[in-house]
Amino acid sequence: MCPTKHDRRRSDHKYTDDESCSSKSDHEEQQDWREEVINSGSLKHVDLHTGTNGWASPPGDLFNLRSHNFLTKKQKSPSGNWILKPAGVDWLRSNSKLENVLNRPDNRVMNALKRSNKKQPFIFAVNLQIPGKPFTHSAVFYFVAENKNDLSPLVKRFINGDDTFRNQRFKIVNKIVKGPWIVKTAVGNYSACLLGKALTCKYYKSDNYLEIDVDIGSSAIANAILHLALGYVTSVVIDMGFLVEGQTEEELPERLLGAVRISHMEMSSATFVESNVVDCSNNRGKVSNCPSRGLGFSKVNHHNGQSSDNGDDEQG
Repeated sequence: MCPTKHDRRRSDHKYTDDESCSSKSDHEEQQDWREEVINSGSLKHVDLHTGTNGWASPPGDLFNLRSHNFLTKKQKSPSGNWILKPAGVDWLRSNSKLENVLNRPDNRVMNALKRSNKKQPFIFAVNLQIPGKPFTHSAVFYFVAENKNDLSPLVKRFINGDDTFRNQRFKIVNKIVKGPWIVKTAVGNYSACLLGKALTCKYYKSDNYLEIDVDIGSSAIANAILHLALGYVTSVVIDMGFLVEGQTEEELPERLLGAVRISHMEMSSATFVESNVVDCSNNRGKVSNCPSRGLGFSKVNHHNGQSSDNGDDEQG
């Protein structure tokens, strides 16, 4: 797909006016596909330092993770580059909890991947499910590997392993970049948590994706802390990194799968989507079973509309 002039201005790759789609390399076509999903999310892509009500990609070096000698000296070191590339964020609300969003027939990321005709990319998504009334919310973070065969043995084991292994290893690291004292006190200025041990996580896997749905409401304490933080969300900037915890010498040093910065987000900016969307492609014209005018997930566009160990609690 050839980018529009607007897309070219936002692209890292500089296209000439006479450059055709047929002349692009596989890497350039991959960039086009990622640019589409990055720039079409319901939460807009913003500048890392000055952006508001949006997301950005913080450098991995901002996160101190277990170093190669952590097991003997408890030392940490900057993560370095992420393993996966960012592929957009959706900030959604619905009448009930959104689950397995990558399997929805209207999911914009999977539909963009299908249109690209790329067979190798692997999507990794984290869906933070936030209970509430009258709407539940989901913050969905998308990352992509151009070829999952190039991933490390630990990451491959995490992708292909069972839920018990995943629960023991799936870690989030949080850093409050900016925010009031009460939020830093409640959340922790820098903290790490094995999500599968602290919260209920559901894992949805197919040949080309792994989605992790994290139910914040499964822990009364986590739910209370999050809702306190959401009360100040417009004044908060938070970095979140996701990784597979390294527990043996062979699995160290740790590296981030991906990271995202959420800057001064507004609750009201969440896009409403139906909880369940019927795949009408096989309905043989039975329109009555299909949503008539609901906002399809593929139409979402921001232009419209418990700690794993004591050594991980503090940075440094």
